[in-house]
Amino acid sequence: MTNLPKINFIGNKEKIVDWISSNIPKDVSTVFDAFSGGASVSYTFKKKGFKVISNDILKSSYYLSKALIENNDTILSESDINIIFTGNPKKGFMFKNYSNVYFFEKECMELDQYRDNINNLDSEYKKALAFSLIRRAMIRKMPYSRFNLSWAKIQELRDEDYSYKRYKRRRAYHNKNFKYHFLNNLEEYNNSIFNNMKKNKSYNEDIFNLIPKIEADLIYLDPPYTGTMNNYFGFYGLLDEYILQKKLLPFENNFIDKSNSLILFDNLFSKLKKYKYWLLSYNNSSYPTKEQLFNLLKKYSDNVTILEKKHNYQITGKNNKNKNKEYLFIIKNK
Repeated sequence: MTNLPKINFIGNKEKIVDWISSNIPKDVSTVFDAFSGGASVSYTFKKKGFKVISNDILKSSYYLSKALIENNDTILSESDINIIFTGNPKKGFMFKNYSNVYFFEKECMELDQYRDNINNLDSEYKKALAFSLIRRAMIRKMPYSRFNLSWAKIQELRDEDYSYKRYKRRRAYHNKNFKYHFLNNLEEYNNSIFNNMKKNKSYNEDIFNLIPKIEADLIYLDPPYTGTMNNYFGFYGLLDEYILQKKLLPFENNFIDKSNSLILFDNLFSKLKKYKYWLLSYNNSSYPTKEQLFNLLKKYSDNVTILEKKHNYQITGKNNKNKNKEYLFIIKNK
């Protein structure tokens, strides 16, 4: 049986995805994962034989889904690897914009070299897989696996002697080069590709624009959890800029601001009438509260069930780890 490769995505549901998927009603054949993120839920849906439609507004998450969900059989061959790593480091987008910001100058030049070479791959699925592996390599070299640290802090944490003195860990993997991490994860990513005999599809759109276009029996909602560390553009926007080779502005409808979170949820729920079932993941540390969400959902359905499960996120502090609960709202539409 194939397995999801290592992704590193804040808020991923890998540890509880079996619990989530076990609550899909028996008469469902097509599922729409509207905020796919690290693709762990979509991947499990695919393994369970559903036709999966997957979406995320982050370009890097879209390519993860395209590589692992929509793609049924394409892997990266030795000749593809030779294409990706041919030539020499060059001064491109990353060198000009992010030298000594997130990576050293030479590392940025290597990224620019690989980005240009990925364009020469002969398949969109190969490109998606290559972007996913470069994403993995960039994440492995970044302390805390997110791009919202100062350069001073990054240098400090990449100092292996300091890391050992402070944390009793040298974290040498931060100083391995991108090619090492890419090749070290290649077999795992290639082996994760499989065909579930369904025509799965991946999208990269604002969910409010996409919902009217998608036909599915069930929509799974795992939006950013307002009031928690949920600034996904801040965490991963650099990856999108690298892929697109241009500076980007944070996207709208990001669920970050408490002042408009309830309005966003109401707007979202109002667009879901075409789906027979909704599954909504949320967390007890988030806003709105469980009760507020329940009352909002009752506007649209008289059949709302709430399940609870302990779920500890690595990013939470020690004092909060045992207090975290994951909610699963199960809604049958009117």
